[in-house]
Amino acid sequence: MTAAPERERTLIILKPDAVQRGLIGEILRRIERTGLKFTAFKFLVPARDQVLAHYNKDDAWCQKIGERVIREMEESGIAPERSALEYGKEVLEHLVTFMTAGPVLAVVVEGNEAVAIVKKLVGTTEPKTSDVGTIRGDLTVDSYGHATYRNSAVRNLIHCSETPEEAEREIGVWFAAEEIVNYRTIAERILYDVNLDGILE
Repeated sequence: MTAAPERERTLIILKPDAVQRGLIGEILRRIERTGLKFTAFKFLVPARDQVLAHYNKDDAWCQKIGERVIREMEESGIAPERSALEYGKEVLEHLVTFMTAGPVLAVVVEGNEAVAIVKKLVGTTEPKTSDVGTIRGDLTVDSYGHATYRNSAVRNLIHCSETPEEAEREIGVWFAAEEIVNYRTIAERILYDVNLDGILE
């Protein structure tokens, strides 16, 4: 039997830029206001191996990202000097360097279609093209082009899982099962209970 939709979980990570800019409360507030609930928190400086396990990227991903880097270089009048695969691997290395540069806050979020709801709140990967109203669109200014110019990772404040399957894999990288708290909130009654029994006295 499939788990109830309201038990879907996702992972968010507030990256070093979010922590350093004092945006933890603002970002968590936006997520909590939807009715989703937090079931685990961990404040830590990640290890390199943990970040690599989290991103879990292969050569095909590196190739695709490297092709984007080359396009951006050519659009800026810069002649590429390496292959797309090499540029893609460099991007992955920049991600690891960035994510291990300082503390992050890893969070498990639970609720109806949590993955899709959080993705909508977070916005697209590139802050420049994220919609107004999203976390990335409202709270930061970075872009792929600027990251390429700087030779660094895009500073986009927050990671969120792309699919429920990816979320479960990623949660396992950051949390042991016993670190995730199962509990009910009063708000869940109004969000999920069918008949709202017991509301009226």
